[in-house]
Amino acid sequence: MYLIGLTGGIASGKSTVARRLVEHGAVHIDADDLARRVVEPGKPAFDAIVAEFGQGVVGHDGRLDRPKLGELVFGDDAARARLNAIVHPAVRELSRKLIERAEAEDPDAVVVYDVPLLVEASVDHPFDLIVVTNAPRRTQVERLVEERGFDPIQAEARVDAQVDNTARLAIADVVIDTDGSMAHTMSQTDALWQRIRQERARA
Repeated sequence: MYLIGLTGGIASGKSTVARRLVEHGAVHIDADDLARRVVEPGKPAFDAIVAEFGQGVVGHDGRLDRPKLGELVFGDDAARARLNAIVHPAVRELSRKLIERAEAEDPDAVVVYDVPLLVEASVDHPFDLIVVTNAPRRTQVERLVEERGFDPIQAEARVDAQVDNTARLAIADVVIDTDGSMAHTMSQTDALWQRIRQERARA
């Protein structure tokens, strides 16, 4: 198995790169999806979050009220740290199981673990390659406003709340520049896939 850690800031093109790698045959594991799964009602992380933050974070449907929880932790480093201390270990454990399952099903699989908080969450899976999607702050903000409907102030706050690009680039084996055209991003991703195939052929 060949394990890729794919990370990058919000609106930096991770999903686009992940989709392209899947088109080439990679198995995709999405940390954001796992983070939703581990806090489903009845899961230990759900109970821990309610115990930590109160019943006010539970919606009428019995699930976490994610916007409400977001309001509580956004801009409050201590609260966000408490939330992360509950969610991150649960996501790490689930991702480990899914990676092991992918390898068991196909020992030659290329697995892309798409994890926005790879730096912040200290994700320590044995990656063969760490890929970082990179776009300037202004581009990230523009995309959040134009493509996701964020208010500009809100968009800037979201970008600034994440670790800056310098920390991500410091751990990168490969950087994909997503500030240009879609074709430019795709061509870099295709070249990455060719590199992986060549490395595996030599192994």
